[in-house]
Amino acid sequence: MTNQGPEPGIVIIGGGHAGGSAAAFLRQYGYKGPLTLVGTEPLLPYQRPPLSKAWLKGEATAESLALRPARFYVQQNVETRLGVTATALDREAHRVTLSDGSTLGYTKLVLALGSRARPLALPGRNLGGVMELRTAADADRLQAALKPGARLAVVGGGFIGLEVAASAMALGASATVIEREARVLARVACPALSAFVQDYHRARGVDVRLATGVEALEGEGGQVTGIRLADGGLVPCDLALIGVGALANDGLAQAAGLDCANGIVVDLAARTSDADIYAVGDCTNRPLPMYGQMVRLESVPNAIEQAKQAAADITGRAPPMPEIPWFWSDQFDLRLQMAGLPFGATQTVLRGVPDVAGFAVFHLGADDTVLAVEAINAPADFMAGRVLVAKQKQVAPGLLADLSSDMKTLAA
Repeated sequence: MTNQGPEPGIVIIGGGHAGGSAAAFLRQYGYKGPLTLVGTEPLLPYQRPPLSKAWLKGEATAESLALRPARFYVQQNVETRLGVTATALDREAHRVTLSDGSTLGYTKLVLALGSRARPLALPGRNLGGVMELRTAADADRLQAALKPGARLAVVGGGFIGLEVAASAMALGASATVIEREARVLARVACPALSAFVQDYHRARGVDVRLATGVEALEGEGGQVTGIRLADGGLVPCDLALIGVGALANDGLAQAAGLDCANGIVVDLAARTSDADIYAVGDCTNRPLPMYGQMVRLESVPNAIEQAKQAAADITGRAPPMPEIPWFWSDQFDLRLQMAGLPFGATQTVLRGVPDVAGFAVFHLGADDTVLAVEAINAPADFMAGRVLVAKQKQVAPGLLADLSSDMKTLAA
């Protein structure tokens, strides 16, 4: 079957936060032509961060997770092709082949391919009860297994692993987090924040194993029963979550000859090495001029920012104001918020005492320029810090540490 369509228009490959946002911004910015959104999942674009928290705990519904109601796509004349995958990209013919055998012509193409769980090659990886968490279907399977008394083992002490561990405890299950590094959140947080988070989890019953390798997943009757550690120990479990990071879904782009390096390489307008193809979200390796580096970011704010960049460039609109990277995570009653990246930081400043009541850590350069902020239950410090980072403002460390200093004034 070949779907030629009435005329080529803009095709978005990827129905996640980045793809859904790109479709919305294209219409908002005045694009009136044919617009098709292709998604691998059978669902319209939805929010993924709640999957490891509110969704697992039964506090969210499909309607509350949806980026936009179904009527939006009808009213905005966005054709949706769900449950299909792009299998080939012919740049010369400006045509994409889908997994159902149909093809779509395009004038401009937006790749919002997302990322996939980093594989962990371990004996027993294919046992029943061994899971990952990337989609709503994954979350449904995990939710069904997280019954009171269930024993969850998590391989990986990053955001996803810790969030799921906290949710498991709230549901009456037990949780063990196994992390090969010497601290949790080693890739994304400073030692002070890591130490507070891991101690907080332990105080609430999570068994956190640090500097611990995994040798194999063991099971009986095809079902996982435990995780064998590198030191020979065994962590019994009824289900195991593998959460050791993600890889960019750039295979389609690589096969089509687009420039790729740890993701699809794009510029500040989200343009790839092909003038008619854009890429947005987790699948991209993008420039961050403020830091003078190319970075692959996995966050909702990044997906939205790049969707704006692509839509603005396609419609001839002025580019959006550049934003600094920011991230968040909810675990138990902790709200972690981070803004900026501590590239080149030479000093850290602690504002407040590490406590559930709230504190922040600022990362400064040699000239006292604020490069990044990490905060726990300290939204005012986070918001002010975000402004300081965006302005690349110099602030004396003593002023940041002094709780009597007004953060709004410092950020003004």
